[in-house]
Amino acid sequence: MTVNNAVAQRISKLLKEKNMTQYRLEQRSGIQHGSMQCIMNGRNKAVTLSTVIMLAKGFDITLTEFLDDDIFNSEELEIEQ
Repeated sequence: MTVNNAVAQRISKLLKEKNMTQYRLEQRSGIQHGSMQCIMNGRNKAVTLSTVIMLAKGFDITLTEFLDDDIFNSEELEIEQ
């Protein structure tokens, strides 16, 4: 699993937990719809730290809280170089 896939799965999980729509997250985070679609559909090669920080702010959580998920600790997580 790529980092992008892990971020997309984390977004989906948090959207459900917070009962939030993707559109609302886009508004709150400042991430453009097209960029969010690329993340969610796996068309993005690598998500930047800036984007993850924006996502965390959109969810009104810290970066640490966003990354505090087993998906980011997986042995199968592929780190792109």
